[in-house]
Formats: sequence, C-alpha cells, structure tokens
Amino acid sequence: MKQLLIIFVKNIKLGKVKTRLAKTIGDEGAFEVYTQLVQITEKATENIDIDTVIYFSDTIINTKWAKVPKKVQSGNDLGKRMQNAFFDGFKQGYKSIVLIGSDLPEISTAIILNSFAALEKMEVVFGPAEDGGYYLIGMNSLIPMLFENKPWSKNNLLEITLQELSEENIGFSLLETLNDIDTFEDLINSEFYKKNKHLQEKFSHLIPEKL
Repeated sequence: MKQLLIIFVKNIKLGKVKTRLAKTIGDEGAFEVYTQLVQITEKATENIDIDTVIYFSDTIINTKWAKVPKKVQSGNDLGKRMQNAFFDGFKQGYKSIVLIGSDLPEISTAIILNSFAALEKMEVVFGPAEDGGYYLIGMNSLIPMLFENKPWSKNNLLEITLQELSEENIGFSLLETLNDIDTFEDLINSEFYKKNKHLQEKFSHLIPEKL
C-alpha cells in the first residue's frame, strides 16, 4: 500500500511561533521551545521507511529534513491547509496518508507506524490531544467534512469531529492521548520540561508558588 506521511511545520520566526506560550515566557522563550520540538519531530521521523513531505507555513527551509520533499501550506485556515495537503497526496496516488504537527514532545516513530497500521482496519485515525484537539489525523481517502466548519484550537474539536463521523457511519480509530504544548501550563506539566534542566533554569521562576 502506498503510504505518505505529511508533517506540518511552522517557520521558526521570533514572535510567530507558540504565541499563546509566548504570553508567559516571551517570544524568545517560545522560539527556543518550538525549535526543540521541531528537532524532536525531525528525529522521530528521520528513519521511517515511508514517503514523507514537509509542509512549511511560509517559506521552505532546506536545512531541515535533508533530502525530504518540501512544500508550502496553502489555505486560509488550518482546516483548508490540511485538506489541501491531503488532496495533493491522494492526487499523487497515495492510498493512506497521515498528517502530524511539529509541537509534540512525545511523538515517536512507533506512534506514527501505529497510525498507519490502524488505517489497515479503519478509514480514519486520530491521535487525541489532551486539550480536546488532535495531534495526528490519517485517512484512506479524502473526507472533506473533517476540515470544514470546525472549531479549530477549541477543546471540543475532536468530540465534534468524531460525532460527525459516527453520524455518517465512517469507522475511526484512536491512538494514545498525548499533550501538545500550546500554553505555559502545558509546558511545565510535560515530561519534556521535567527532563529539560535548561528550560527549568530559564522558566521555573514563572511558575506560581502554591499557597
């Protein structure tokens, strides 16, 4: 089966990445955290024997993911950008496609491979995020309704999406729930932060003291 992994990457620009996180730790702090998260994503995907394409938000950066095809996202919101990426992949003849972001500290090669295995049994697969969204979506054919009129960045995104699939009798599979990092609370509660002495030294003073 011809498989494709799509990775959405925001161009790492000061003041343009992790803006909700930056409200607490500043633009430079958010820049540093996102840079590390992209490195984790790159490492998790570099040895996967599956065709991969990187979709940057603004500009192609050739120093990332050497020898991997790169494109620029198109569309006026996240749903349209994802839909266009899936459309291009299926148009090229791929039979199962999985899309991930690049802000997930716990992403792993195993999780990505599990998502493709799930598509051998179900039409759609999601990696649920703790905030009510999802960090991964995969499918065997384009399902436009998954990307239309959705509450992007809201805590009921996955719930509404799964409800629509159930109403249409479209089978789906769920992977393990993980924490993507959007806010300072997400960061300090993550294993990524707890194991990262450098980040702790920089940001521990921002943690409110418990009463």
